[in-house]
Amino acid sequence: MPRENCAAGSEAALGRNRRPLAHFIGGAFDDHVAGLQGGPSDLDHVAIAVHDLEAAIEYYRTTFGVEPVHRERIEKDGVDEALIKVADSYIQLLTPTRDDSPVAKFLAAKGEGMHHVGYRVESCADALGRVKGEGHRVIDEVPRPGSRGTTVAFVHPKGAFGTLIELVEEPSTPH
Repeated sequence: MPRENCAAGSEAALGRNRRPLAHFIGGAFDDHVAGLQGGPSDLDHVAIAVHDLEAAIEYYRTTFGVEPVHRERIEKDGVDEALIKVADSYIQLLTPTRDDSPVAKFLAAKGEGMHHVGYRVESCADALGRVKGEGHRVIDEVPRPGSRGTTVAFVHPKGAFGTLIELVEEPSTPH
């Protein structure tokens, strides 16, 4: 279908029995999509799982001339992260800190590469409620603390066309 015929939010353009992603996450990508509030406002980050965080940082430093703007250990998830700013979003480099972490299991099964995509939402609770209300599988039943002082929840890839989705609510005051 030609690009100009694919209006954002148009269920007809998406085919029979299909809805735009904004419907499931609870928000509109464009102002003209009526009735859907509080959904993804931006791409927050693309997460890349790596075995060696320092080597990945050095790759981005030498190849693209960029430096991490934030580093954090997330004990609950068993990962170290480095964030590299790209416009209003991030590349999130992740490496496991323990063998039982989800990222360690991902690396063992699939190797290095894209792990998940994070969508910025106004209210993580509202977006998660909408996903659950539509009957989709989630990993987090309730929002939880994330890095940078964010509130996050994960949507299971089996209900999201094979993509692990993180819903990310920015803190009300900068972290």
